[in-house]
Amino acid sequence: MSDNSETVRVAFVCVQNAGRSQMSAAFAERERERRGLEDRIEISTGGTHPADHVHDVVVEVMSEEGFDLSDRVPREISTEELESCDYVATMGCSTLQLDTSAGVDVRDWALDDPDGRDLKGVREIRAEIEDRVVALFDEIEGASDE
Repeated sequence: MSDNSETVRVAFVCVQNAGRSQMSAAFAERERERRGLEDRIEISTGGTHPADHVHDVVVEVMSEEGFDLSDRVPREISTEELESCDYVATMGCSTLQLDTSAGVDVRDWALDDPDGRDLKGVREIRAEIEDRVVALFDEIEGASDE
């Protein structure tokens, strides 16, 4: 990202879009706001086979951090949408086959699934996601400064 007016598109994807990718998107939205990048970074999230709702345990542990995910609805995300992104983070459960020739930077974060885990386990996943999102934003900002 060399031109400061250029929008960077970031997507967080998993199968159900009911746990890890929702947590990632929430942390990314907060990080974007903290850094004043609302006009420069576009965030999307979705799943290849979306669930009916965000996992209850995810809603609970994210509320501990001040996020309200209770009204978020998992959505399907298309290959075309993902291939228009600059960065795509998959959560370790994706079988996506993206054409990366257009310059999409795809990362598999290989995170454990929070569904069915106890609160301590989900909090550990949450902390790892937050660290990864912050590191990704550091990288994006570093690339924009070049």
